[in-house]
Amino acid sequence: RNATPAEVAAWDIDVRPDFKGLPAGSGSVAKGQELWEKQCASCHGTFGESNEVFTPIAGGTTKDDIKTGRVASLMSDKQPQRTTIMKVATISTLWDYVHRAMPWNAPRTLTVDETYSLVAFMLNLSEVVPDDFVLSNKNIAQVQGMMPNRNGMTQKHGLWTVKGTPDVKNTACMANCAQHVAIGSVLPDYARNAHNNLAEQNREYGPYRGVDTTKPPVAALPSSGMMMVSTASAAPKAVGPADLFKKENCSACHAPAAKLVGPSIADVANKYKGVANAQAMLEKKVKAGGAGVWGAIPMPAQTQLSDADNKILVQWMLNGGK
Repeated sequence: RNATPAEVAAWDIDVRPDFKGLPAGSGSVAKGQELWEKQCASCHGTFGESNEVFTPIAGGTTKDDIKTGRVASLMSDKQPQRTTIMKVATISTLWDYVHRAMPWNAPRTLTVDETYSLVAFMLNLSEVVPDDFVLSNKNIAQVQGMMPNRNGMTQKHGLWTVKGTPDVKNTACMANCAQHVAIGSVLPDYARNAHNNLAEQNREYGPYRGVDTTKPPVAALPSSGMMMVSTASAAPKAVGPADLFKKENCSACHAPAAKLVGPSIADVANKYKGVANAQAMLEKKVKAGGAGVWGAIPMPAQTQLSDADNKILVQWMLNGGK
């Protein structure tokens, strides 16, 4: 069947550079700062300077850039790192991404007005708008005219417009075509350590690590840090702690018995074994987020968790995932 108008509307949430799809609303810099400190600063820094995980949001732009619409530091090697505001050309892109994808642990939980507020705060950090500014659907086009890199996008692309043609050439196979094509990758023995040890060239955070290319290939991958994925059952079942753990995306950073971004379930259980107030202390920690106990990488505040689910998850982890 064709999708119903309501189903189409539920997916048609993108905001385009001409502001088609932008919902009515408004938000102040002050409100944005308040939201930022609660939901964004743990990953992006108090002033958008970020931390060791994410690249900076603000910085690298000047008042001259706001006038010209072209960020001079993008064409210089003096800027140590490119920031979001340096690169983004359209305010609609910023608004659209924040609204649909942030905060990363609870996407699409921000209201329209909260999104306006956060975008206003980010632009204030870059001195695009003043401290008392209120961003709305009525003045967002005017603010677009002040974006530091608004003239920084190239437009000479084959499919820049819907009437364009591809800028690549290819000939589709119409007869005697291959029935099956196997796609894969192989690392020959002679090339295994050609660029030195890959394990030493990866970031120190995240669930993935490079292979130690100074050693021969292993016969099988270790299973200590793997999460088991079960096929969905046709019959509905009660949501247990393990299901809740996956549903709330806790498994993205925590594995049963091996450290990923954060400590494993086993590590947490061992550290707080016998601690009288561990349950209450960790419930508060999960809701508030923070860093320092297990390293410098922060855990975002899990404000979307209900008190009941929070209690279940913490109790389950303290019991070693049992």
